[in-house]
Formats: sequence, structure tokens, C-alpha cells
Amino acid sequence: MTQSAVSQHVAALERAMDLPLIERGTRPVQLTDAGFALVRHTRALLARIGNAEQELGEITGRRHGRLRFGSFPTALATFVPAALARFQRQHADVSLTVIDDHLQRLLPRLDDGELDLAIIYDHQALPEVSSRPYDRVHLFDDAFQAVLPPGHRLARGGHDVTLTDLADETWVGGGPASAWFRIVRHTCRAAGFDPRVALTTDDNVAVQAFAAAGLGVAVIPGLAVMHHLPQLEIRPIRGPAPVRHIWAARPQDPFCSRAARAMIETLQLMARPGAATRRP
Repeated sequence: MTQSAVSQHVAALERAMDLPLIERGTRPVQLTDAGFALVRHTRALLARIGNAEQELGEITGRRHGRLRFGSFPTALATFVPAALARFQRQHADVSLTVIDDHLQRLLPRLDDGELDLAIIYDHQALPEVSSRPYDRVHLFDDAFQAVLPPGHRLARGGHDVTLTDLADETWVGGGPASAWFRIVRHTCRAAGFDPRVALTTDDNVAVQAFAAAGLGVAVIPGLAVMHHLPQLEIRPIRGPAPVRHIWAARPQDPFCSRAARAMIETLQLMARPGAATRRP
């Protein structure tokens, strides 16, 4: 469309809404609050219409199966690839799309119907996840592990550590919006202290690199240390420890497509104890 055509459509939409949708005079052009609201609802409506067309097409046999699948990074780097490979071998006719994103951005995609299925996690420190009305299938619980610099005093003897052993240490943690570190901080506070964070990053490789350089200790999900840096000391946490619950979740809907059911079954199989994808 030409710029003038776009401008005419936006102007007509504003007249229909009786609200300004564009902040004129700004570069780049910005949406008003009303514009953001309209975009958000429109995305959800278009997703629902697309889902209806896809579902009816599958029922009548006019469309092949489709699965739009999302996952947070540490799952996508560990047990999910084997599940995806198995799924594609057994369901080659299904069009599979995979989205890699952090938890806080996967949830709106599920809410708006942009994803058919996603791997998510929850914990009592994340009420905004637990309260969402998804259809969920529990896969496993992921216990967090202590990450210690080489030669750290707590690594001697190969013993497990407790959270309170780390209370006086300098920590590497996540940012304010980091879901995994909210779980860590919640559990530390329940143990009677607040971790003293000197460096923050939501990149699990960077967390390990900081610890390997002797800049601090960390407590990160077990999935994140399946392929850890070799010089690190990884220790299980004895006593109360952070644990996140891993789920396969989909928007609450009586209709569950054949592709979604098959992927859930595959994920359950790959998450069983003894599978090649087990966490340390």
C-alpha cells in the first residue's frame, strides 16, 4: 500500500473509533494508548479467526495439520530437540513452527492464540503464570543447582551445599524481570537472607562465564547446567532449594488438535526418568 492509502485507512479508523490512534508529529510514528489497545485486541481476533479456519480445515481434510510450538531457551537447548525430531519422524505431514522466547513473552503468545502449544514453567513466586487458565500437562520438576567458581571453598570434598552456605557470597543473578531469578530470590528470602547480587544477566552462558572467572556464585536451573562450562563446580542444593515445575501448556479450548496431542505425548515420553534427555 502507498503511504497516502495507509493514512486514509488510519484516518477512517480514527473517525470510526472517535479516538486518535497515532501520535502525529513524532518520528518514528508512535501509537496512542488507544492505538496500542486496538492492536492488541486485533492481533488476538485475527489469531482466533486463523485458528478457526485451520481447525475447520483439519476436520474436513482440506488442510494439513499445523503446530505452532514455543519454548523457553533452556528447554529448547536440552530435551526439546529430541522430542521435535521424534515428532517430525512420526508426523511428517504436520507443518511445525518453533518459537524460541523467554517465559514472559511466551505467555502473551499463548493468551492471544499465536501458539498452539508451549513449554512453560511456574512456581509460587510467579503467580501471574500459575493463575493463567491454560490446559497443562506436567512434564517434570527442574531443581536448581549451585554454580561455584573453580577452587571455591564450598566445592572441596564434593559435598552438596545449602542456600545458607551461600548467604555471604557475592552472587551473579538475573534482571528485575527475570522469572528464573525471581524463583531464586523467593527461595533465598524464605531461607532468611537476600542474595547480594553484583552482576546481572539473563544469559545462562554469561552467568556461568562470570562464575568461572571468579566473579561470584550463582544458583540456576538444572536444565541450564546440563552443558556447563568445564571449569565450573556444580553442586546440588541440600534442603530447601528452588524448583520450577515444567509444563506443556496450550490455550484452554475443548478442541485439542491431533498435532498438539501427539506433541504432548512425545514430550511426556522424552521427559521420563532414564530418557536420554534427563537432567544431571
